[in-house]
Amino acid sequence: MRMTFSSAWCLSAASAFAQLTNSAAAPLTVPTLPDPTFSVLRIFGALALVIGIFLGGAWLFRNWQRLTQPRGRTPKLNLLETRSLGGRHTIHVVGYQQERFLIAVSPTGVNLLSHLPAAGDDEAPSAGNAPAAASFAGTLAQVVKGK
Repeated sequence: MRMTFSSAWCLSAASAFAQLTNSAAAPLTVPTLPDPTFSVLRIFGALALVIGIFLGGAWLFRNWQRLTQPRGRTPKLNLLETRSLGGRHTIHVVGYQQERFLIAVSPTGVNLLSHLPAAGDDEAPSAGNAPAAASFAGTLAQVVKGK
């Protein structure tokens, strides 16, 4: 019996196939899946981290001026009091350093109503002939009457 190269190759291929089929006949082992608890905890941890970063960024965006303002220095411009007059009309008492102004805000713009006495001049003047300090209601009534 003379064997050629092609027949020898076929014989070796047949023996390799036989080994594969014999090993396939053995019982298959199914790989076990890992416990899903760790994966669920990791997903919720990542979600909490993303939400925390988002909320921290939103807080920083809203409060960045408070963080950048130098400590110990009081602002010169203050909104002292605000009253709504209905709709989109309001009046404000604005203070700048020691001066105060009564302004009106409406959809058409901002108007200066009156220059109020300085912040330290709320007490009655000591001179007898000086006029008494006007109250907020009195100043408002004067300005409304004048228009």
